[in-house]
Amino acid sequence: MAREKSFLQQEYHARIRNELKKELNLKTVMAVPHLEKIVINMGLGKAVNDKSIVNDAKKELAIITGQVPIITYAKKSNASFKIREGMPIGVKITLRKEKMYDFLDKLINFALPRIRDFRGLKPTSFDGRGNYTLGVNEIIIFPEIELDKVRSMKGMDITIVTSTTDDQKAFLLLQKLKMPFAKNN
Repeated sequence: MAREKSFLQQEYHARIRNELKKELNLKTVMAVPHLEKIVINMGLGKAVNDKSIVNDAKKELAIITGQVPIITYAKKSNASFKIREGMPIGVKITLRKEKMYDFLDKLINFALPRIRDFRGLKPTSFDGRGNYTLGVNEIIIFPEIELDKVRSMKGMDITIVTSTTDDQKAFLLLQKLKMPFAKNN
């Protein structure tokens, strides 16, 4: 049985796609920018001393996203960071389709508003290829995470990958998806 589309995904297909087609003067809806994937990475520097941090991060990221993340390992040894090749140093996950839209909806409507003194996301965090990356300092902004069960504070990097290579088109797409960008004053 097919899973029901999330609100954000329905909104994109029903309204946003057609609006972008008109605004960008595109001939077909297939040329309209869309989200391809969301990659979430948690680099865990403290994992060098405490191996349980990686397992905790894996469980917490699975709770937030609804998908099991993979553990990332060090590719090279680095004596200054006390890292040996093959040591677990983080977890990452790639979200696509419905889970991607579910996560983005949760991020925009629940998590970001819970950040203390939040005044919007920087519109300059695009990479020049139409992808947007933001850093979250504390995972406790997500409603699924219970503060008393978190042993150590961890942050994450969230990269939103779009189908366009133009930052302006990607910005317009994310703006239509209600991404809370800061106003330039």
